[in-house]
Amino acid sequence: MLRAFSTEQGNVTLDPGASATFPAHMPWIDLLSPSREEEVFAERAFDLAIPTREDMVEIEPSSRLYRENGALHLTATVIAGFTEGDPRTVPISFVLTKERLITVRYDDPLSFRAFISHLDRQPELCRSPASTLVFLLDAVVERTADILEEVARMTEEVSTAVFRRGRGPDRKRMSNETLEDILLQIGSAQGVLSKARESLSSLSRMLSFLAFSLPEYEASEAPHLKTVSRDVSSLSDQAAFMSSNVTFLLDAALGLINIEQNAIIKIFSVAAVIFLPPTLVGTVYGMNFEHMPELKWLFGYPMSLGLMVVSAILPYLWFKRKGWL
Repeated sequence: MLRAFSTEQGNVTLDPGASATFPAHMPWIDLLSPSREEEVFAERAFDLAIPTREDMVEIEPSSRLYRENGALHLTATVIAGFTEGDPRTVPISFVLTKERLITVRYDDPLSFRAFISHLDRQPELCRSPASTLVFLLDAVVERTADILEEVARMTEEVSTAVFRRGRGPDRKRMSNETLEDILLQIGSAQGVLSKARESLSSLSRMLSFLAFSLPEYEASEAPHLKTVSRDVSSLSDQAAFMSSNVTFLLDAALGLINIEQNAIIKIFSVAAVIFLPPTLVGTVYGMNFEHMPELKWLFGYPMSLGLMVVSAILPYLWFKRKGWL
């Protein structure tokens, strides 16, 4: 889909098959999952090379950040699908000239949808190509901050489940399902954080490159760009802190699982020790020797039962005294 945005005409969807020329005074051109026909139409209209999907997934900076024929070609990694429960990173390309901003993307992250929605109420956000780019990057950074806030809430819930279970006799034991859910939440939080750090690292490189070139296009947007850069730096530090916190929670959860497993093994071990002496007594009097005086004694059977009970109670009392039970 090929759309154009301006302060006067708003959002205009273009049909390459029906349009021979491109509308004038359109600061922002958005190509969402463009077909080959739409790519050719845009390239001919602007005399620019539109990045392909293969170009956008390149990871070396020289392929993501460069200047060509008076246009800045910038590619950043953005988080998408978090709200839908399928967080992923997607590359988005920005081509900035003095006349217009062209974005190429094969996904529709919430940050772009929110920015387009804001354009209906604040068309001045799209007053120029450079200002549109800076405001769009600001929306991406703001959405990343929202995602980090949600991950912080998730980790706080996990921390509460792990460390606030009560003390002493009131402490609640965790079921296997609860422990499994905790590990899944930790894994999910770490996965989102790794994607957020990847996105912020990409945005940081892009903003650093853009800071040197933006004054040539619109110097008045330099302070706003610097503010966005500071936000990215702060969010990177926050994401690093949260990642270390999630790692700590993972270690704590694994330690908790080990404690629960050891408690189960201890129960079986104590039970084996407690029932070992009665088993020994029963084994002795179960032997088929001819000369065993207790077999013909009137109190032989009660005595053997008593020995079994006493031999089971004594180890139990010993374990209780040592605090092993």
